[in-house]
Amino acid sequence: MDYISLKEAMLKVKRWPKDTIAAGRRHTVGLKSDGTVTAVGDNKYGQCDVSGWCDIVAVAAGNVHMATNTGNAHTIGLKSDSTVAALGWNKYDQCYVNDWRDIVAVAAGWRRTIGLKSDGTVVAVGRNNEGECNVSGWHDIVEVAAGDWHTIGLKLDGTVTAVGNNRYRQCNVSGWCDIVEVAAGYLHTIGLKSDGTVTAVGLNKHDQCDVSGWRGIVAIAAGSNHTIGLKSDGTVAAVGWNEHGQCNVSGWRDIVAVAAGCAHTLGLKSDGTVVAVGDNEYGQCDVSGWRGIQLPGN
Repeated sequence: MDYISLKEAMLKVKRWPKDTIAAGRRHTVGLKSDGTVTAVGDNKYGQCDVSGWCDIVAVAAGNVHMATNTGNAHTIGLKSDSTVAALGWNKYDQCYVNDWRDIVAVAAGWRRTIGLKSDGTVVAVGRNNEGECNVSGWHDIVEVAAGDWHTIGLKLDGTVTAVGNNRYRQCNVSGWCDIVEVAAGYLHTIGLKSDGTVTAVGLNKHDQCDVSGWRGIVAIAAGSNHTIGLKSDGTVAAVGWNEHGQCNVSGWRDIVAVAAGCAHTLGLKSDGTVVAVGDNEYGQCDVSGWRGIQLPGN
């Protein structure tokens, strides 16, 4: 088998990230097991108008740091035919994904949308003032993550690449290896290693990068200024900014997936229900009535 066909085979073997819960600045999105989508929270720009969506296999929500002059967001849905749906705030054309094809994973940052294609290349639309959409040269990518102003790509060989704002060294990931999952916050970047430990770079003002002691982690999520780790026993670890109680997850059990918005945190339980803590000013944590949310990997 030559290199090209081997690479293609490896890309197909990789289990694409299928996020079934997503958290934005002021809204929360959940993918149901029947392929429909539900959402709660701020709907100023129609980012929660997902009732007509169907055949969705993954969701993403544009996250925004907590500033008084911002908060507008958009919602992305990856469809079973590898096309993409988008709604919400579109001032920077971040919802112009109608012509995307062969997409296997999506990520949404502030004012932009990232799509991972089945051949390991990446597409991006939206704000590019700091080069955060300069992904056209990327290849062999198996996962993408979008922070506010930077974009992260996990490569097939376990290394990581980054573009965009690097003011706090949040893009200094060139030395990372053995990474199996990446997450990006406002100004920090998180990497989950194959041995269940976690590494982090970037702004650490709120201790959001203090993950060196974590062990047994199987999934990660990054909010604006906090970091979440799902442990193999179904419990959850959290570090970082906790002004709204977004890190108060010590009592959670039976969790199979996590997501983090600007200042709230979501946990998907094995029974398809969702728990939430943190900022609830717009009702983005009102998920107690949710049932039948799609479990990851199913």
